[in-house]
Amino acid sequence: MNPLKHIRRLAAVLAGLAGALVASGATPAFAMHVPPPGSGISTSPVGATTTPAQVHTVVVGGMPGWQIALIAVVAALLAATVAVLVDRARTGRRKAITATA
Repeated sequence: MNPLKHIRRLAAVLAGLAGALVASGATPAFAMHVPPPGSGISTSPVGATTTPAQVHTVVVGGMPGWQIALIAVVAALLAATVAVLVDRARTGRRKAITATA
C-alpha cells in the first residue's frame, strides 16, 4: 500500500481525536448550571457574600477593516499554496507520455 495513504489516514485520525478532545473540554463550561439572578440560590461558599458584577455592553465594536482584509489575503495565499502543492504532487505521479513518430 502507498505510504502516503497511511500518513493521510493517520493525520485524519489525529485530527478527529483532537477535535473530539477540544469538544469534550469545552462541554463542561456550557453544561454548568447557573441559577438565575434573584432566585435566592447561592453558588458561593457558606457565609460568603458577593455583590453582583457590573456588566458593560460594548455598543461600538466589530472587526476593523484591515483585519478582515488581512484574513482574506492570508486565506487566499494559503489556498493558492495548497493548490500548487496538490498540482505538483499530481503531476509527479503521472506517467510520462512518449511521442511516437
